[in-house]
Amino acid sequence: MNIKKQLGTKIKRMRAKAGLTQEQLAEKLQIATRTLCGIENGENFVKAETLEKICTTLNVTLFELLACDHIKPKEELINEIFDDIRQFDNREKIEIIYKFIKSLKVE
Repeated sequence: MNIKKQLGTKIKRMRAKAGLTQEQLAEKLQIATRTLCGIENGENFVKAETLEKICTTLNVTLFELLACDHIKPKEELINEIFDDIRQFDNREKIEIIYKFIKSLKVE
């Protein structure tokens, strides 16, 4: 996946998490909806000024926006999850994680 696509996907995910439509975010950024659509689809690269506005509007740091820790091979992600879970010594927390994972399971 190229950098424009990765960044666009992350912006789209953060926009949705903030409960904003493309139109709403574009208006706040003072850019055309079509421009934002191109950024989110990885067709256009975002200008530095727009990147700064995105961080401010979505209330995220530049580091959070640009971090790509989630882009790892599946097995590496699974191993990290298991390592993190093994560190819990509180049964209640482990049960919450268990229930959460079970709720994501699709049969």
